[in-house]
Amino acid sequence: MDYETLKLIWWALIGVLLIGFAITDGFDMGVGMLLRVIGKSDMDRRVMINSIGPHWEGNQVWFVTAGGAIFAAWPMVYAAAFSGLYVALIITLCAMFFRPVGFDYRSKIDDPRWRNAWDWGLTIGGLVPALIFGVAFGNLFLGLPFELDPLLRASYHGSFWGLLHPFALLSGLLSVSMLAMQGGAWLQMKTQGLVLMRAQSVTQVTAAAVIVLFVLAGIWLLLGIDGMHIVDMKPAGDKLNPLMKTVAYGNGGWQANYQQMPLLWLIPILAIVMAGLTLLLSRAESVLVFITSSLCVACVILTAGIALFPFVLPSSRDPNMSLTMWDATSSELTLGLMFAAAVVFVPIILLYTIWCYRKMFGRVSKEYIEENSHSSY
Repeated sequence: MDYETLKLIWWALIGVLLIGFAITDGFDMGVGMLLRVIGKSDMDRRVMINSIGPHWEGNQVWFVTAGGAIFAAWPMVYAAAFSGLYVALIITLCAMFFRPVGFDYRSKIDDPRWRNAWDWGLTIGGLVPALIFGVAFGNLFLGLPFELDPLLRASYHGSFWGLLHPFALLSGLLSVSMLAMQGGAWLQMKTQGLVLMRAQSVTQVTAAAVIVLFVLAGIWLLLGIDGMHIVDMKPAGDKLNPLMKTVAYGNGGWQANYQQMPLLWLIPILAIVMAGLTLLLSRAESVLVFITSSLCVACVILTAGIALFPFVLPSSRDPNMSLTMWDATSSELTLGLMFAAAVVFVPIILLYTIWCYRKMFGRVSKEYIEENSHSSY
């Protein structure tokens, strides 16, 4: 394959990994953040935790793989983002630390204070990462305040508080609502009785919130935020670096790709339709609600990715130094070797993931928890 094709393939593959993470790890984060909303008793919360117990650890493979793929395919993006957003990432990791410890130790001691403390830990472990991931995505449309020196060393000139722009916070709320909807949809497929009924109500509210917040974010992008476009650059298949292009604001904003290919508007429209179907199917008690919710999550992420294309990490300090999928990638040899590895291992990951979900399909009941009190979460 030529270099340009490899760059496109890795943009698509990293997008697939991020979508896989949002769909799979998203539902167990959603269950975590809903733990004290839907779970009114210790038994309710044990049912909720055991519904994701067989899968939450395996789901994190998507998160780890996405981080590794960004490091290997877009090393400059990894360096600039992970150093500039250091405080936000540390907060995210600290929140996520509550998850493995909380899952494993919550039910070890039959003490309400002990279990309530870990319930709050699991709630934080679901809510905080979802919020920060959304805020980070929102800031991509605003641009991050970094620049490159002649040796391509990135220097970040912002602060953690500077990330809390109103549009970024709106994106964070959209992320929280989306993953809460995903968690509620999962609980409808995996639980019974009162937990199921409460999950239906939460799913309906969060699906409606997703529609409203997604539309508001789209209107804000259309009317209030200038997009970037590349004015001049060498052929995409050449060996490029981020200083070898000219970038300007305007030219249709972040919706320029949609204007050039009007069929792409079907993706944000489909996101709204899937959220609406999730709301309706939740009322009808259909197990299809998890499928429509997952499709909504995928379409929301695709909408953002297509709007940003080919930008990966725009710079608000100097747009010409923005990192794109054309000029912030690894060498052709590296991308080729990674692609060969992905062809082998990604299908393996998909196959064993599907096998695990099929093997452990079924609803979790209070009777099951009572009968297996010492072995279940």
